[in-house]
Amino acid sequence: MTTVHVPAARPAADLSVWPASTTEPARGDLAVGGAPLTEIADRFGTPVYVLDEAEVRERCRTYRDAFPEADILYAAKAFLCRAMAHWIDEEGLGLDVCSAGELELAVTTGFPPDRIVLHGNAKSPRDLDTALRLGVGRIVIDSPSEIARLAAAVGPDGRQKVMVRVVPGISAGGHAKIRTGTDDQKFGLSIADGYAQHAIARILGRPQLRLTGLHCHLGSQITSVKPYLVAVRRVVGLMMRLHEQHGLVLPELDLGGGHGIAHRPGEPTLDLATLASRVRAELADARATAGLPVPRLVIEPGRAIVGPAGAALYHVLAVKHTGRHVFVAVDGGMSDNPRPALYGVRYAPRLVGRSGTAAPARVSVVGRHCEAGDILASDVELPGDVRPGDLLAVPVAGAYQLAMASGYNLVGRPPLAAVRDGRARLLVRREFRAVPTER
Repeated sequence: MTTVHVPAARPAADLSVWPASTTEPARGDLAVGGAPLTEIADRFGTPVYVLDEAEVRERCRTYRDAFPEADILYAAKAFLCRAMAHWIDEEGLGLDVCSAGELELAVTTGFPPDRIVLHGNAKSPRDLDTALRLGVGRIVIDSPSEIARLAAAVGPDGRQKVMVRVVPGISAGGHAKIRTGTDDQKFGLSIADGYAQHAIARILGRPQLRLTGLHCHLGSQITSVKPYLVAVRRVVGLMMRLHEQHGLVLPELDLGGGHGIAHRPGEPTLDLATLASRVRAELADARATAGLPVPRLVIEPGRAIVGPAGAALYHVLAVKHTGRHVFVAVDGGMSDNPRPALYGVRYAPRLVGRSGTAAPARVSVVGRHCEAGDILASDVELPGDVRPGDLLAVPVAGAYQLAMASGYNLVGRPPLAAVRDGRARLLVRREFRAVPTER
């Protein structure tokens, strides 16, 4: 009897952390938004960022559907360009900015300034002057010193709506460096030590400032609903005390964002539907107990809207075997994505453009910069025959990568292309760094 050896079926690619439009048109290839990633790399060069417009818009709609009674503000710090501002506007979201630069970019694209909130722990005079000049909807007061400065800038005949960022004393977030709901850090005013209450009393004495609500942001990459529920209880408790002391009824409660997403298959994410229903119920119960109207909720997602919609493409420059380690060096690194070095973020890069024939090997994908910590993905699987010239794609690259890019080693920031319906168009040009001329 002749034995026929049937090759084992190739396992289907795990595309769970890629945009919903991602397909594998041929073995070893990937397309996002109908546009092949190899063609994007050839056309725009590498490194290059790819952003799925349809995915961004769909995630905006998901938030609107989950929180129909709330104001959804996209956190611009995650990533902002003119096209992104247009998409956010067209999808009916507001905008959360933290600098005059972000504010001016948005308004000059036609974004309505009354749907913009400015916040930040150390606003410059230019930040405040620009916000007042352009008519920003809200300014979030983060420190006592801002109260007098802002009131003076508004002038005796002006009025500006403000919120106060309070700290509820809650530790939540994926890394210590992105937890902002705890006491003894640079953001906000603590409820526990009374600084928040003192600042609010000072604001009430300034007729130029109209206090509309309280702002609370716990941190980033939060995957549990519980911290948000605790925050609602503590902030609503403060609202109750303010009503008792000052007869104040605040109409708005901003719970910030920080909604966790998965960067690798199998990682936990925040359940948005559960968050919405539980927060809604918690808010209603707390306010009913106090006999006060339910404030309008404000939510500020950033990473959860744009992060999963993006991918980064790199070419391999070198493969180095040293002892037990294999280093795959690419033409980008910490200048276009500092997050692994800052927070230990882990990614799942993938070989694109050909199908590796060797068994998978454990490697570290490293950047080109002169830093030992310039590692994009440590201890990940790639085909054992990965070689210089190969194209690597990294999913979940839409947030806090190009937005945090630097000019380290004068390599220049990468471009960004948007994809939709099989076509790619340039949104952000590549930054070329000129060599300084000696004098």
